[in-house]
Amino acid sequence: MNTSGNTAAVEDRQLTARRIFSLVASELALVEEEFERQARSNIQVIAYIGDYLRASGGKRVRPALTLLSAYAVGGDASRPNVVRMATVMEFLHTATLVHDDIIDNAETRRNRPSINSRFGNQAAVLMGDWLYMSAFETSLQERSLPVLDILTAVTRKMTEGELLQLTLLGRADVTEEQYFDVLRRKTAFLFSACCEIGAILGGAGPDERRALRDYGLHLGTAFQLIDDLLDFTSHDELLGKAAGVDLLEGKLTLPLIYLLAQEPRMKPAVQSVMREGAYGEMTREGLVRAAEEVGALGRARRSAASYVEAAVRALDEIAPSKYSDGLRSIPAYILEREM
Repeated sequence: MNTSGNTAAVEDRQLTARRIFSLVASELALVEEEFERQARSNIQVIAYIGDYLRASGGKRVRPALTLLSAYAVGGDASRPNVVRMATVMEFLHTATLVHDDIIDNAETRRNRPSINSRFGNQAAVLMGDWLYMSAFETSLQERSLPVLDILTAVTRKMTEGELLQLTLLGRADVTEEQYFDVLRRKTAFLFSACCEIGAILGGAGPDERRALRDYGLHLGTAFQLIDDLLDFTSHDELLGKAAGVDLLEGKLTLPLIYLLAQEPRMKPAVQSVMREGAYGEMTREGLVRAAEEVGALGRARRSAASYVEAAVRALDEIAPSKYSDGLRSIPAYILEREM
């Protein structure tokens, strides 16, 4: 293994991300302040868990998309209402993570104990609910029906995605269509909402708003495809959470869907891993090798690349600027996460 080459590649990606995020660095600092303000409560446990969540960090990709989209259409993302709504998008994302970790019995999140493992399932459920309600309470200040329509729709879709995924857990016959349906509801529609709301707040016209909505949808799809690939092929340190757990939790992701389509005889072994919640005779390394040999990994990567290309094409409607250039750079950065 070429460790120095891998380290250099990671550093290059970090520099690329830093350049993109530097375009809205001061605005993201305002988002952090707003996150802290919105998470305040005279209920001690809420305030404590809110501080814990904020300190857990994250890349703040979704708020950055909202800010960049507002700037890309000629708006001013430093305005208080744009900062508030960018924070709302992070609240919604954080709420989904809290609830996801409960459903998945996840022990860690971003290299720290998850909320459910640290504070218990009951507190985690209620905190996730509190985050959702706080997000909607803040969004009401905007007095914008289009924004509220988007937030209501995306919250419903994310919940539907979780419920759909529950019906598919432990099944080795999940289709590509079912996989993408869950993926879009759980991840891609929130990306799309971030970009479209940023466009609305920036004063975008119908074409610009549609372009950024489509950009976010394609970007979010590529993001989750790569995330699923990394869970299948990567290691804990890179992910900031346990690797290889999707299958242990009964989730069949795209590389395995393609693998089982090519090698249906492997279905019983995969089913056994999902049923037992542990790798036995069929190891994760063995599955990765098999997926590589039949071209399943390459096919999944090409699928992600096609969504990256679609995201970039969607920005043709957006006038050139350093902010639209930043948006164009994000898909390639996401794709390179697989390296």
